[in-house]
Amino acid sequence: MIASSRFLAWLVLPMIAFCSFNALAETAEGAPKALHLLDYIGADYPATVEAGKVIDESEYREQQEFLKVLQGLIADLPAKPERAELEQGVSSLGAGIAARKDGADVARQARQLGAKLAVTYEVSQAPVITPDPTRGAPLYAQQCSVCHGDAGAGDGPAGVGMTPPPANLRDAARLDRLSLYAIYNTLGMGVEGTDMPAFADQLDDRQRWDLATYIASFSADPAAAKSGKTYNIADLARQTPAEVQAAEGPQAAATFREQRAQPPQVKRGPGQLLDYTAATLDKSIAAYRAGDHDQAYDLSVAAYLEGFELVESSLDNVDANVRKDTEKSLMAYRQSLQDGLPLAQAEQRLEAAKAKLKESAGLLGSDGLSWSLSYISGLLILLREGLEAILVLAAILAFLRNTGQQSAVRSVNIGWGLALLAGLATWAVAAYVIDVSGAQRELLEGATALFASVMVLWLGVWMHDRRHAAAWQDYIKSSLVSGGGRFGFAILAFFSVYRELFEVILFYETLWLQAGPAGHNAVMAGGATALVLLIGLAWVILRGSAKLPLALFFGINAGLLCALSVVFAGHGVKALQEAGVFGTRPVPFFDFDWLGIHADAYSLSAQAVAIIAIIVLYSRSRMAEKRRVSAS
Repeated sequence: MIASSRFLAWLVLPMIAFCSFNALAETAEGAPKALHLLDYIGADYPATVEAGKVIDESEYREQQEFLKVLQGLIADLPAKPERAELEQGVSSLGAGIAARKDGADVARQARQLGAKLAVTYEVSQAPVITPDPTRGAPLYAQQCSVCHGDAGAGDGPAGVGMTPPPANLRDAARLDRLSLYAIYNTLGMGVEGTDMPAFADQLDDRQRWDLATYIASFSADPAAAKSGKTYNIADLARQTPAEVQAAEGPQAAATFREQRAQPPQVKRGPGQLLDYTAATLDKSIAAYRAGDHDQAYDLSVAAYLEGFELVESSLDNVDANVRKDTEKSLMAYRQSLQDGLPLAQAEQRLEAAKAKLKESAGLLGSDGLSWSLSYISGLLILLREGLEAILVLAAILAFLRNTGQQSAVRSVNIGWGLALLAGLATWAVAAYVIDVSGAQRELLEGATALFASVMVLWLGVWMHDRRHAAAWQDYIKSSLVSGGGRFGFAILAFFSVYRELFEVILFYETLWLQAGPAGHNAVMAGGATALVLLIGLAWVILRGSAKLPLALFFGINAGLLCALSVVFAGHGVKALQEAGVFGTRPVPFFDFDWLGIHADAYSLSAQAVAIIAIIVLYSRSRMAEKRRVSAS
């Protein structure tokens, strides 16, 4: 097993690094800066040109210089099919500026191009935590008032003689062309060619969002905000008051200005999450209707991952059939977009999906989960996700202890202990350093599940090959005592636990918000109960396995691990489908989530491949055993 373990080490470690990097750092490095320049052009160009004539020559030259930088940034972004369209959009924007087109047209073109860029390169434009302008006020006094003035009018003492002068943050027309994300982005990156510095090293992510909302308050008028509409935090961060006014009128724009200056507390109960799904689906079909099929598909993926998926566990505990039907209807709508079906058919599937969402919302309620549902959800999340890892770990530990390999047991314990630390570290980075989208989360889950399927299958066949005492003793003498086998077991233990942990943390984080303060004790009680059950299950496996003959014990473990490889294959493909990596192909078959069985051609095909691999490898093992018996 020395060679096998070294092979696994070289295979596993790059795989973990690759998956983690893609899940946590998918956003291309130059994409936020390109967005920053587009926002700057959209906000400042309208004041430089009037009736086809340049009225601010220095500012106009600056716009052209920024455009050249923007072209270079777009060209350096990772290759994607949409990049050519983005490059064409930048060229078109440059032509409009060169032709001195109307400022409103150029600003709109820059905003549309920025939206396409954000979707293509998965730039998160919304804060993780609702910003607080009261935290931003002292930050403004410390960092900004010396140049921009106490009231934001650009008249601070340090700004005297600056070229160009500090921006007037009370210029309502300019602030109306900037999104909250654009202000936040400017605080992080500064403005090249001016005295506006980058504050990314001095202010953390949350502080910059807090400061951005405080700056937005300079153009807000609470007395004018009379509309009863409440905007969600994503729209408050991404949209501009000018866009809201064009779409909904001046009254709505006044309300929007006030709410982005004082964002309402975000509610993430089931009702709000399902409302987000429905609203994003509406945006998706609007894009499809306009002929932008790529954006329509991207929005349909976001609608599922950032909304419905976060209530799936809770809905499963109320009515699993409704959860499955709703999920299938959402996937069917998404597939209609991918297949390019006529608009009428896509709209028909959308209406079916929204009807299922309404049914789900009726079952879950809108404000929060009941105590009993919070408890059951807390119990089943950990039990379901932890069961597979427990089965693998318990099987390995039982088999090592039965064969007296205590040093290898310690290696396995170190492996799963490091997995706990790595999982918590991954969660911390995802929550506080890098924004992880739903698609990236599912990509990580799918890739690790498929890789785990291969590893567990390998271990199952390996155990089957050593089910006889003679074969096991030969292995101990030749490999395990040298350390190579111990390392292989430690790697498998690490991978089995790490695969589950990040998803468990994510689901508990979502459940915590859905349950509300009244349900927190229920969530913790459910998790504690699940933990006790999992420990008990591991103890039963370890205790019961000690009484089994070696050959029978190895045979049972081998069969269990091979079965888990089939389960992991089904889970992995489903996660990649949810991430939008490839489509769905429903077939008439039964669903059994706990076994990874889904009525989908791709998922079932992956499991069929796993089963064929098991048959082939077991046949090879049987022939090798016959040759060994004949030789002896």
